[in-house]
Amino acid sequence: MQKFFSNRRLVIAVIILVVCFGLMAGSVSLRNRRNTPPIIQQFGNDIVGFVDSAVALPVNWAQTSVSSINGLMNTYSENRELKQQVTELAQTKVRDQTLAHENKQLKQQLKLNNSMTDYNTVTAAVLMRTPSSWQRQLVINKGQSSGIKKNMPVMSGSGLIGRITEVNKTNSKVELLSDTSESSNRFAITVNAQNGKVINGIITGYDAANNELEIGQVTSKAKVKKGTKVVTSGMGGITPKGLYVGRVSHVGKDDYGLAQKIYITPATDFNDINIVTVAEAASQE
Repeated sequence: MQKFFSNRRLVIAVIILVVCFGLMAGSVSLRNRRNTPPIIQQFGNDIVGFVDSAVALPVNWAQTSVSSINGLMNTYSENRELKQQVTELAQTKVRDQTLAHENKQLKQQLKLNNSMTDYNTVTAAVLMRTPSSWQRQLVINKGQSSGIKKNMPVMSGSGLIGRITEVNKTNSKVELLSDTSESSNRFAITVNAQNGKVINGIITGYDAANNELEIGQVTSKAKVKKGTKVVTSGMGGITPKGLYVGRVSHVGKDDYGLAQKIYITPATDFNDINIVTVAEAASQE
């Protein structure tokens, strides 16, 4: 009985093999016969194509979406890096401009200090300058501990800007030449006329609109040439003689039309003061 079933299985296996070979041969024969439409093959191919399309559509969509997201993320990352580079470049440019400006001021201050061989000098930085008193005063970072005293003249850039009016242990207050208040102290100045005569006067005011210092109480009516240097006269014994103030811009009359009034362009821009030099006559030591 067992032998019968074994033979039966063998026969079935042989039949299956024969059928498979027959189908394969038929398929090859149908494919080689171009005039015979391969209906079964077309049907199978259509089904396979449909299944491939159904599977490929979401896969392609997913791949496209992933690529788009990756591209968007890369674009965002590159954009952020570019913005960071632009910001750093702008900061570097501002820092370079600031350093160049400070370097220029330091060179001017060094030149001024080298030319003031007859004076003792103390260099200081501006600590504070309030908008309400911008044209009148500023505070520097040197005081009594650095030898600063009241009424000492203060220079910046290439010329005189004011004097010390208040001294503390580590800082001092500077009254600017542009202070137009009646209580402000006045500097005595001197200028050479065209005929060689020396003209003395006092700085009595400041015209902010034209950026001009006004010299009143002029001692002579001699003609003064435009562009002539104006320096301190040293009268009063507090301010050293020969401190550069500015140059003559034009000459006019006082409010009464009697006395001569000289207008000068300051040597230093009062709106751009960061470093100053406090000076005193060497004989005061």
